[in-house]
Amino acid sequence: MLGAIGLDERQETAYRALVALGAAEVPDLARRLALPEPETERALRGLESQGLAAQSSARTGRWVAAPPAVALGPLLTQQRHDLEQAELAAAALAQEYRAKAAEPAVHDLVEVVTGAAAVAHRFRQLQLGAAREVCALVTGEPVAVTGPENQAEETAVARGVAYRIVVERSVLALPGSIGELSAALGRGERVRVVDRVPTKLVVADGTLAMVPLSGRGAEPAALVVHASGLLESLTALFDAVWGVALPLRLGGGDVVGEDGPGGPDATDLEVLSLLLAGLTDASVAKQLDLGLRTVQRRVRNLMELAGVTTRLQLGWHARERGWMSQDGAAADGLGGEGDGGAGIRGDGVGGEGDGGAGVRGEGDGGEGVWDGSLPG
Repeated sequence: MLGAIGLDERQETAYRALVALGAAEVPDLARRLALPEPETERALRGLESQGLAAQSSARTGRWVAAPPAVALGPLLTQQRHDLEQAELAAAALAQEYRAKAAEPAVHDLVEVVTGAAAVAHRFRQLQLGAAREVCALVTGEPVAVTGPENQAEETAVARGVAYRIVVERSVLALPGSIGELSAALGRGERVRVVDRVPTKLVVADGTLAMVPLSGRGAEPAALVVHASGLLESLTALFDAVWGVALPLRLGGGDVVGEDGPGGPDATDLEVLSLLLAGLTDASVAKQLDLGLRTVQRRVRNLMELAGVTTRLQLGWHARERGWMSQDGAAADGLGGEGDGGAGIRGDGVGGEGDGGAGVRGEGDGGEGVWDGSLPG
């Protein structure tokens, strides 16, 4: 117990015995400790050097213990001081380490992982370490972990981590894939499909990515990419594929269905046309005899289908995808009384004068329909 202040086991035993006896000669103390006399004397000399024992001035060869309250106090004070200095040194080293880690060397930005077991372990770590979102491009040929083996995905989702996944169309034909996709959609994951993905890819929180490295027939290997320009490029690659992929939805009986390119139905197109014409959500609901929440839900679905986050983007995508040319939904003049037509079809998108509603335009077609965030 007294080792914390610098006493070894024999010195502590000798001091305790000397305190109990009050005073003792070397032969008597050696018998009590069951130690040879030379070792007992060395222990006493060590105690003397630390001020815990002294030879009696009244009787030669007799040793007396120093009062513990007096003798141990300075040693404890010194020990506390040494611990405080050690804590300060540790804090300084930690700060130096963090500063160094904030500017990693080039060779620290990319980590090479080799072997199926190592790749699977790193893949699991990447998902379990995510705090916000995991984005993945999935092909039909797993490198080290199959869908049923990826238990980390379910664990991460249970912690509140969002998943965005794009799968190749060929994955839908694999045995068991529909069940896995149904389970993912049932957990609230967002899944889309595309004809082909350029590469397997996993990105966690936008701070760490993993891509396969090995070619056909070689030992499984992967690159783990840390924060860098390369990571930003991989994140942009995922966003680009996500933007053109089509959402998968869970139908009745847990059947997975794919939203085709002509996803919007006739009512969706009517809602979109009236919004582009400058009507508010409430006015659209009244015109089409729908509930306000129904209109807002349809707009949300259109935004998700288009892969956008604002109504301004939805208007642009509606034109790019040809939605506004279906069933005469984009007839000239929908934008109001001006010559330009309805916002995205006219010459006066967002402009001043008679060019139509545009995006917060100042013409006769109305304003403020597309500038706000989606209600509800």
